[in-house]
Amino acid sequence: MKNKNQTTYIVEAGLIAAIYFCLNFVSSAVGLGFGPIQLRLSESLCLLPILMPSAVPGLAVGCALANIMSPYGVIDIAVGSLATLIAALLTRRFRNITWKNIPFLSALMPIIINGIIVGAEIAFFQPVSGARFITFLITAGEVAAGELIAMILAVLLLKGLKKYFKER
Repeated sequence: MKNKNQTTYIVEAGLIAAIYFCLNFVSSAVGLGFGPIQLRLSESLCLLPILMPSAVPGLAVGCALANIMSPYGVIDIAVGSLATLIAALLTRRFRNITWKNIPFLSALMPIIINGIIVGAEIAFFQPVSGARFITFLITAGEVAAGELIAMILAVLLLKGLKKYFKER
């Protein structure tokens, strides 16, 4: 029985990684996959750790694969994937804290973590005409705004999936 559970975990993680990659490919095709202003459809999967622990590595691997296409190169593969991993772990950790049946704290994690980490990464690559901190604040806000939209989609997705999945 233990091997079946391990196999299921690996298959779920792999499927989530593949779906993340494909959704990010779609976002990139319309110019929203990378950069300060980004709306990754793939980020709508970021609440899946609430339902299944296998989503944590699935999201991190999917992000690493998606970031191979990034104009920021290897740094984005490492930094962006680390941000996604941290956000997924915290999303899973806070899954039982809800407000009006919405996992509010879990949904804040990708917004805050990606806003700060990815915002700092992108700000590092931006030409700076003034204070670098102001550039960071603007970039972090832009990334967080895209994440906020993705989390609204994620909450809707989660509500739909809860009918079919039992939390583990």
